[in-house]
Amino acid sequence: MTPQFWLWLGFAGMAAGAAAILFLGKRRTPVEEADAIIHGIVPIIAACSYFAMATGQGSIALPAGPEAADAARQFYFARYLDWTFTTPLLLVGLARTAMHSGMRRPAVVWGLVGSDLIMIVTALAFGLSTVAWVKWTWFAISCGAFLAVFYGIFVQLREENATERADVRSAFLRNAVFLSVVWCAYPVVLLVGQDGLGILSPAVALAVVAILDLTAKVVYGVMATLQTTRAVDRDLAEGKATAAPLRRAA
Repeated sequence: MTPQFWLWLGFAGMAAGAAAILFLGKRRTPVEEADAIIHGIVPIIAACSYFAMATGQGSIALPAGPEAADAARQFYFARYLDWTFTTPLLLVGLARTAMHSGMRRPAVVWGLVGSDLIMIVTALAFGLSTVAWVKWTWFAISCGAFLAVFYGIFVQLREENATERADVRSAFLRNAVFLSVVWCAYPVVLLVGQDGLGILSPAVALAVVAILDLTAKVVYGVMATLQTTRAVDRDLAEGKATAAPLRRAA
């Protein structure tokens, strides 16, 4: 299958996924409305990114490397723009799951988002670099920021999540592990893909990233949205939340 196939598949999958999440997300409480918007807008942004890449507007040709001055590789910068917006939104959604009863430590969330943005920007610099030592220095810095994101998730957010009831703790751990496992595959693909060692062909690298993106943004988004609904179901049953229209009175 050609690279274009995977790019158009990514666009179609993200568009369908966004529609599904927004359809599944309920509006009984502000918590559900916010989570539906957060998880719904993520694949909308990704769909725009894939459309740009599929139409040739989201990539540029760069030298394959100093050893192959006459060769070129297609660098898909639109995916980094996508990740700059979508991964912070996913982290905010995860933090909302961890602190279901109320966002008690906004500084932790800002720290997560800041570390995540450093990771994405330095990964962009890695992909743009053609000098070997510069490229791999950026890659190391990006991996360091990635570890900081994991610290924020599994240490700081988990500390706050420990005060929540059992079903919320289970939902957070399930979401955190799912998202982290998927995210761990990204640096590996960047390492062996065309922007790194060049082991994977362009079509294979695009296929793997498209599958990872659909999993992290659509599959995870549906899962997180349904888990929020279940948590609010219990809130309403126990009288901890009020189901009320989210419209202003006339």
